[in-house]
Amino acid sequence: MTERFDLVPVHLAIKAMRDNGYQNTATAIAELIDNSLQAGATKVQLLCRERRDVVAQRERSTIEQIAVLDNGSGMSEKKLREGLQFGNGERLDDRSGIGRFGMGLPNASISQCTRVDVWTWTDGPEDALHSYIDLEEVANRTLVEVPTPDRQAPPSMWGEVAKGFGPSGTLVIWSNLDRCMWRMGSTVINNSDALIGRMYRQYINEGIASIRLVVFDDPKSPSIDRNAIANDPGYLMEGTSTPDPYGDEPMFEVDGDRWEEIVQVDYKGENHEVKLRFSIARSEARNPKDGRDAGGMDYGQHAKRNVGISLMRADRELVLDQSLVNTYDARERWWGVEVDFPPSLDEVFGVTNNKQSANRFVTVARQSEELLSTKDQTLQQFKDQMQEDGDEAAPLIEIVSIIERRLSDLRARIKVQRANSRKGRKTRFDESSAERVATTATRERQGEGKSGESDAGEQLDRKTRIHEIAEELIDEEGLTADEARDVAIDVIDNESKYIFTSYDGEGSGFFTVKSRAGELFIRINLNHPVSGNLIELLDEVPDQNTDVDELMERLLRSRRGLKLLLMAWARFEDEEHDPASKRRLQDARSDWGSVALKFLEHN
Repeated sequence: MTERFDLVPVHLAIKAMRDNGYQNTATAIAELIDNSLQAGATKVQLLCRERRDVVAQRERSTIEQIAVLDNGSGMSEKKLREGLQFGNGERLDDRSGIGRFGMGLPNASISQCTRVDVWTWTDGPEDALHSYIDLEEVANRTLVEVPTPDRQAPPSMWGEVAKGFGPSGTLVIWSNLDRCMWRMGSTVINNSDALIGRMYRQYINEGIASIRLVVFDDPKSPSIDRNAIANDPGYLMEGTSTPDPYGDEPMFEVDGDRWEEIVQVDYKGENHEVKLRFSIARSEARNPKDGRDAGGMDYGQHAKRNVGISLMRADRELVLDQSLVNTYDARERWWGVEVDFPPSLDEVFGVTNNKQSANRFVTVARQSEELLSTKDQTLQQFKDQMQEDGDEAAPLIEIVSIIERRLSDLRARIKVQRANSRKGRKTRFDESSAERVATTATRERQGEGKSGESDAGEQLDRKTRIHEIAEELIDEEGLTADEARDVAIDVIDNESKYIFTSYDGEGSGFFTVKSRAGELFIRINLNHPVSGNLIELLDEVPDQNTDVDELMERLLRSRRGLKLLLMAWARFEDEEHDPASKRRLQDARSDWGSVALKFLEHN
């Protein structure tokens, strides 16, 4: 017999294709849901069949099969065979919907199991067509092409748990789940629920389709039976999976009148729209009335799991990308950005054939600081150069530039939003508070004959001091008269010498000092990076609801911020070349150190 040398040995190629880049079982399942929605399904069911095993005298559940059933249009014999081919399919060049690549069904299936069976029907399930892929048969070379479909009804068990088959539809069953990430059906559902709710939020929210999630070993009594709920990372939808009190109402609000910006992309001689949408947390979400840390609350934890830029393709989320996210900053959870583009721009965004990423967008986003800070070219010139070079990603420069500009504004407003929430809040004057420690050290220095300009104001009568301190807080902090008076009384009753306030300033100074009525007002510039890297993080006392990861982020940022401040001073001295001026700086540093020593002795 003549030995064959196939250009692509099928049994070896499919073995290699099993490692095809799906992040987990949930993202592979999403490919099957894509097919269902593309077929016009209004009901999609994810069905996980478990078996009960007894191991070491203990009963445990293990997932045995995963199925996706829909009431879509079904397939003809030809379309079924094409759908089970790699790189084929009826929508290979279709740019109107979710599909196109012709890789979803077989690729997703073999990434999780060694056998996939498909039943599909257009005129009742009793006349369904059935075909399959079995990797064991491929490996021993008894299966070299998609089997000719035979006529057989789908297994009645699946109809029982699904509460009936529709007049048309498709049932895909994965068996021999040798690569399923999770052992139990409940784990598959629980890990898929949020992802499915986020990916298909538009379909669910608009009532286009429902996605039922089921786990069973007995078809008559599923252990899990619920519908996926929309999960909106922009938090503008109602009726979502966001915990109370924001499940039924939006947790965010649109970012002004220009919350949606439309970018016109000229690609291959045609005009295409990319829609950029921006949202920001509502003030009451960031600042709960009971004063608790929003990040540690259930809805704050929900937002933490939804950080990123949502890339939407044909009303289906492609990926929640974190290329432009400051991953060290817990406040990133309080903004939302959505990029909505059509499948006709797949090459521009670099959409992969498994719909797991938009590679070109990610590349441009990660390099954006370098690209957008080019000194010898304007943004338009750089874009023109990319177009001359035939780089299809050129339009992404403008898109990423807009996102970065808007994110910069959102972050600044989120920072101020939180700072404003602290206005009028009473300081905790316990024995270990910085204000109490500093005041004690100041009294000792006064006793040693060290006087300050503010000290004379301490001789004013109580009523005058309260009035002047409150007036300062009204003017500088924007407090109401009642709020300012409460704070002033609290400060005087606790004999505090220091008051921290904030302002939106320009320039390089990160704080100012002002004396009035015997008090030293230390005003922090919210627009200076030191506010976010040190001062703001140390301003709040965490409670039991504060997220542990957020506490660690605060600690690391404050550590970095303090080191940067000291290094900035070191460079400040180093850049002074006049000997007399350098000595004055060194003397100032020494004198400040003496005062700091006195203060820290009480810490």
